[in-house]
Amino acid sequence: MADAQILLLSSSKAGDSDYLAPCIKPINEHCGQRRILFIPYAGVGFSNATYTDRVRAALAPAGIDVYGIESELDPVTAINQAEAIMVGGGNTFQLLAKLYDHKLIAPIQAAVNAGVPYVGWSAGSNIAGLSIRTTNDMPIIEPPSFNALQLVPVQLNPHYTDYQPPGFHGETRDQRLGEFMAIAPKTPIIAIPEGSYLRINGAQMHYYGEAPGYVFLGGDKQPLQPEQDCSQWL
Repeated sequence: MADAQILLLSSSKAGDSDYLAPCIKPINEHCGQRRILFIPYAGVGFSNATYTDRVRAALAPAGIDVYGIESELDPVTAINQAEAIMVGGGNTFQLLAKLYDHKLIAPIQAAVNAGVPYVGWSAGSNIAGLSIRTTNDMPIIEPPSFNALQLVPVQLNPHYTDYQPPGFHGETRDQRLGEFMAIAPKTPIIAIPEGSYLRINGAQMHYYGEAPGYVFLGGDKQPLQPEQDCSQWL
């Protein structure tokens, strides 16, 4: 992944922000003037075109040019010709199932390895890791495999929080990630809270955000500070 350019955003909003507002600056920095192919497959309950229109409307005022893969004749050709690729949030299981259905796993991997910038948020970030086994979503559909794009050799957990409402007796996020560590103690999980992101430039990876992120590995939880170099986990 010497040429890989990857931006993994935790979420489309942070706090009371407008839709995609926290993402505009890092997307502009990451993609420059490239036209961006958007993959809306994680959306549930509305059409791909509706999702693309919403993203286009949010990013157009910042001069970010977005078009949807659903408007292209052949999804594989669209990936092969893309200047940049962006994958939105929604349900991770549906997103991965559709990527398999359209035979897009290998083409996306090849494009990113060749230096085509990749942007994801939420589910679109989760699938950049080794598998979707640390998603927060319900398995509303069964993909052929939990193996994801494997653009980075770690697990991702977007929307990270360990908040537990008073009187709630379900597992916290830390407990759920602890269960993963018990099964796969040698696999890092990078947990990124809303408003934060990871940026990968070749062999370099840095964490950005106002709040700390965390790495879960081998039963331990390590904090990530803003602008910290995380390249050791690539």
